[in-house]
Amino acid sequence: PYGSPQQVPGTYQGGWQGAGNYGFQAQPMGVQGGFVVPPVQNQPTMGGAIWMPIPPSIPNCPPGLEYLTQIDQVLIHQQLELLEIVTGFEENNKYELKNALGQRVYFAAEDNDCLTRNCCGPSRPFTIRITDNLGREVITLQRPLRCSLCCCPCCLQELEVQAPPGKTIGYVVQNWHVCLPKFTIQDEKRTDILKITGPCIVCRCCEDVNFEVKSLDETSTVGKISKQWTGLVREMFTDADHFGISFPMDLDVKMKAVMIGACFLI
Repeated sequence: PYGSPQQVPGTYQGGWQGAGNYGFQAQPMGVQGGFVVPPVQNQPTMGGAIWMPIPPSIPNCPPGLEYLTQIDQVLIHQQLELLEIVTGFEENNKYELKNALGQRVYFAAEDNDCLTRNCCGPSRPFTIRITDNLGREVITLQRPLRCSLCCCPCCLQELEVQAPPGKTIGYVVQNWHVCLPKFTIQDEKRTDILKITGPCIVCRCCEDVNFEVKSLDETSTVGKISKQWTGLVREMFTDADHFGISFPMDLDVKMKAVMIGACFLI
């Protein structure tokens, strides 16, 4: 019921330059390309949410990342916190990660202390714990305290992605640039795999903000990370964001997880 068989990490034969074992043949985004949509009926529910069906285990795939073999899009919806809206007091952020059908794939929660959140603001260090529908922590994102200004090239942003917790599968590192937000996706050995480039002006009104995920030579587009415009009222009175991530269906699940980490870092 989960569609065509997926390759497991380590068996990919690269088709484009600089991808190493993480190459792929270009696939259309969405649910085309032979992907069979899982049935919606008889879904597990937790807290009123409809969860994506639990996929079978896959050899050599980090436990919990099997979900990512079935999807080429992830929608990340930050939950609204009533206390934060009323008082402006920063709380730990919580997020739902959904597939294209609106089924919850993961749930993510920020983990840090009250003083750090309210004193350091968006530059704060954090740990984000991502759990599946069984409540297992399957991905851990860790960001240390770093400067958020591009004028400080010695202290740029960095994020480590672990799956399962304690086992590093990749990094997202910021690259210094005069005006563009640029990042590099690396594997566990710090080998560069993909590049991310954002627009010169990140804050735009009434439209989505897109970050292009590209090959190492930046000649081909692999995927996209988008901050979605959520409406004037929500944008003005809350900092709850909606993001969308698209990637090839047959991209290594570890790199898909690192792209999710890149979205949280951005």
